Amino acid sequence: MENTKILEALKKARESKKRNFAQSIDFSILLKEFDLKNPENKVDEFFTLPVNNGKKIKICGLVDKDLSTQSSEVFDRTVVKQEFPEWLNKKKEIKSLARDCDYFVAQSNIMTDIATVFGKILGPKGKMPSPKAGCIVPPKVDLKIIRHKLDNTVHIQTKKQPVVSVRIGNEKFSDEDLAKNINAVYALIVSKLPRGEQQIRKVYIKTTMGEPVYFK
Repeated sequence: MENTKILEALKKARESKKRNFAQSIDFSILLKEFDLKNPENKVDEFFTLPVNNGKKIKICGLVDKDLSTQSSEVFDRTVVKQEFPEWLNKKKEIKSLARDCDYFVAQSNIMTDIATVFGKILGPKGKMPSPKAGCIVPPKVDLKIIRHKLDNTVHIQTKKQPVVSVRIGNEKFSDEDLAKNINAVYALIVSKLPRGEQQIRKVYIKTTMGEPVYFK
């Protein structure tokens, strides 16, 4: 994708009415000839952006004693295996935890226990620890590395419409950093489409309160 067009679009997007907060900037790709019912057309990727998009994420560790101290220091919430019985049949509390946290990191050797206690709630919400996102870890691991990776990770997926949208940053970001994220996301999506760029209808960026700015 031409950087000139991206930078022109960003300049135009910044011309929208200023708000008393830093508006987020989203990058969207509209797809064509994309049958959502066909499993081959599904886009569901956990992708590490070149530049952190500025969104503060919350992580919950579901761990045994091996990682309990690390998890408490590195993550926002921690539930230790010994506490699992207290969560049995507490649907409201688990739903609240799921709303509050973006990712759940699980210690691999207690996944059966995690599924038993939390699976019925986290599963349907798409919050079960995902191996694709690197959220299932061994008993000996540096959780700071996991934290850093997840802080830069976005979940890119098609849902009910043939479109993917990703937060790439906010108004405080430089155009160069925003362009890096746009190009990286675009390249990923093109690589996942059966016919590559031929299946891309349009792309645009949009600030929180602004109008879409199309540039392809």
